[in-house]
Amino acid sequence: MPDYIPDPDAAFDAWQANFVSVVSGNLAGYGLVAGDLTPVTTAQTAWNSGFSAQQTAVAAAQAATQTKEANRLTLEAAIRTLVRGIQARPTVTDTAKAAAGITVPDTTPTPSGPPATAPVGKVDTSQRLQHTIHFSDSATPTSKAKPAGVRGCEIWMKVGTPPPATAADLAFVTLDTRTPHVIAFDGSDANKTITYWLRWVSTRGETGPWSAAVSATVPG
Repeated sequence: MPDYIPDPDAAFDAWQANFVSVVSGNLAGYGLVAGDLTPVTTAQTAWNSGFSAQQTAVAAAQAATQTKEANRLTLEAAIRTLVRGIQARPTVTDTAKAAAGITVPDTTPTPSGPPATAPVGKVDTSQRLQHTIHFSDSATPTSKAKPAGVRGCEIWMKVGTPPPATAADLAFVTLDTRTPHVIAFDGSDANKTITYWLRWVSTRGETGPWSAAVSATVPG
């Protein structure tokens, strides 16, 4: 028999508020006196304060993540503009470029084609309403390095069950150029199962084979 107290925090919050309201409004009907309810109302006050503070912190963390992502995009754009100027200057040596960590042009043509390997995905569920998706290459699963010629990892997902049968069941999430990728969920998604498929995308936009499906529940 399922527990009468719901597990997700949001559902529990609504349930406990109704419980205290109904019981306190009809103590005699439940065979109680006011003092019987005191431990519950004392604990309720602490819960209300802590739950409110936690919800505020989650909202602040999500806002901070959005700000961080926007600031990174701005910084990356500024760097790429500067690097284009550096790459256009014939006086800048390959040694100097390598020291700065920017691309050293390869003057030797190499064969190109779609990625031959698939990513390996792993989902960290240690944070409430958040999935942190780590990905590596199946050929080098202990390294964060992408395969040669790969731009990034496409992440696709399906919310709920049954799991996706084909790629047509999936929704595109992002193309991330480095691991990990963080996805924040709404409270309505708590305890839902999310299934992810991943695949590499080359610098020419060619896609490789799909990874094995990886599923995780959204922690509430």
